[in-house]
Amino acid sequence: MPSELPKPSLLRHFAAMFYDSMLVIAVVAVVNAAALGVQVKLLGSASHELHPQLAQVLVLGSVGGFFIVFWMKVGQTLGMQAWRIRLVRFDGGEPRFTDGLLRCLAATVSAACLGMGYLWRLVDRRGRYWHDYLSRTELQLMAKDEASADTGPPP
Repeated sequence: MPSELPKPSLLRHFAAMFYDSMLVIAVVAVVNAAALGVQVKLLGSASHELHPQLAQVLVLGSVGGFFIVFWMKVGQTLGMQAWRIRLVRFDGGEPRFTDGLLRCLAATVSAACLGMGYLWRLVDRRGRYWHDYLSRTELQLMAKDEASADTGPPP
């Protein structure tokens, strides 16, 4: 049962989040630059800025897409791989698209409430965040041998 498996420490989770934030910033920059290039090419616009609502949609789509794709494909983002953290459903299954989407939305709520959804983990008897409960997914710490088996040696 996943709830019986060890949980990563809050510090380890925040370290993985820091790694992922660096990657997400790069993804958002590339997506927005590409959209601006398309806009200039198609519209011949002399303005070198995206419409604000389009920029917001691209940022949200890029960030959500980054996490959801990684969680669906391997259950881990690159930052999570570096820190041996995996996302699993409460029933032990692999995360699905709807699980990832719900977790992204719920994590936003956890952070928007002055981080209380993240700090909740410190008082929860199961060591879960608000977004764990809302998405019915949770993080687990992988054993060192399990983590190296997943990534494997470079070719």
